[in-house]
Amino acid sequence: MTAKTLKRAAIALLGMIATPAMVAAQETPLTIGMSTTPTTLDPHEDSSAPNNATSRHIWDSLINLTGASANKPELATEWKTVDPTHWEFKLREGVKFHDGSEFNADDVIASLLRARDKSSQGFASYTRNIANVTAKDPYTVVVETKVPDPILLNSVSRIRIISADCKDAPVQDFDNGKCAIGTGAYSFVSYSPGSNLMLKRNDNYFADPSHWSNVTLRFLPDDGARLASLLSNEIDIIETLPADGMARVEATKDLQIINGQSSRFVYLGLDVGRDVSPFVKAADGSDLDKNPLKDERVRRAMLMSINRPAIVDRVMQKNGTVAAQFVAEGYAGNSKKVENVSYDAAAAKAILAEAGYPDGFSLTLHGPSGRYVKDAEVLQAVGQMFTRIGINSKVEVLPWAMYSEAYSKGTYSTYLGSWGVNTGETTNPTVALVATRDEKKGTGRYNGGGVSDHRIDEVLAKASSTLDEAERAPLLEELSALTFNNLWLLPMHFENVVLGAKKTVSYTPRGDKYTLAYEVKPAN
Repeated sequence: MTAKTLKRAAIALLGMIATPAMVAAQETPLTIGMSTTPTTLDPHEDSSAPNNATSRHIWDSLINLTGASANKPELATEWKTVDPTHWEFKLREGVKFHDGSEFNADDVIASLLRARDKSSQGFASYTRNIANVTAKDPYTVVVETKVPDPILLNSVSRIRIISADCKDAPVQDFDNGKCAIGTGAYSFVSYSPGSNLMLKRNDNYFADPSHWSNVTLRFLPDDGARLASLLSNEIDIIETLPADGMARVEATKDLQIINGQSSRFVYLGLDVGRDVSPFVKAADGSDLDKNPLKDERVRRAMLMSINRPAIVDRVMQKNGTVAAQFVAEGYAGNSKKVENVSYDAAAAKAILAEAGYPDGFSLTLHGPSGRYVKDAEVLQAVGQMFTRIGINSKVEVLPWAMYSEAYSKGTYSTYLGSWGVNTGETTNPTVALVATRDEKKGTGRYNGGGVSDHRIDEVLAKASSTLDEAERAPLLEELSALTFNNLWLLPMHFENVVLGAKKTVSYTPRGDKYTLAYEVKPAN
């Protein structure tokens, strides 16, 4: 048993008879209807929006990434660069974990290295440049990077700080609550995978306690069930208000619609790595001797066949904006050199014939159900549009928990994916989605299509180690041009944020689409 473990046990025993130093007066519960089910409570196992949003209730990070993608102090009160590859962070003193033990540099070191070294490599996009983490004293840590890293602050904001005692704990110890001990605004009460997470307010939270005494996160990926729970007064606020339920919410005097903008980029990923792809067949269903998705002309025909404005307008009922690249105009890396590919089914069919497929081929599209706005319906619409140009398509959708790991590993031939570009620039999605998969470098963790473009890798390496913003800007733009002019991904849309809520609460939507209980406020 470590010294810290012994100290924790003693403090926890005292805590049983102690009175909390600060108790918020109101005992008010809050229930949130989450649109997607997290796959685990282990905050370092898998980086997905449902997992990351859920973990933020229990654990803090060194830096608080705000809803507008700004870096604010959290467990670190200040930071500075010592030299191009060393960052020094001053830690907040007096912070305690939910069991009463004290937070210090040991916990930061354990957490950052655990996230970096975990076999799942779920956070490799953020930890890939971390060479080492050391302590100058109990409340000062130094992060050494392999190369100068211009987005290190954003990266460490994604890593939750767990107790050092749990650094070697398996996933199960987080899911059963044994290691679900953080410094965050809420403490763990119970977790029923696929159903709900129950939390209790941390009355000693350093950033002041939340208004809500108890919080229940209910996982309701089914649009109808989520809407019904809001309409029946069971839930205070729901994520991803179904478009076809807006009129009912507007007509209910005690309910409201909350709208906002999102940085979530939705795309179609394609198997461009394998010579023969498992879910691509000839038009008659027989095997093909080569993979048509490796031909840029085929990929172009596919994108030209998709009426993206119609999908946003009709299928998503205006809950999105057509996308052409990772980030919208005005963000770092948006490139005017990215060619605009417009809907033209006739031209798409001609290009398909030119590529050697006058009779088309057959394809299975895979995607999640209930993860993105109208995801299953969007895929069905895409499948119908592909079929019209001769790519006979069928659609298979799966629950997110089953789909999330499979698509990132390259299981499918064509798949629906998304990425929350919360850095506001293009190295982050490039590292994750199109950089060559390399576990040692931490690149390509979610590159399910097997993209391997040496030029992208070269430019990414340079952009990821260039600190000067003026020098970095054209590199970020080149990443967009290389990705989307080669159509390594087929861009679909940016999602809007649309929530339904009681009028008794207020909430400012976040760019990352997280719904955080401690940011929900009572209405004025």
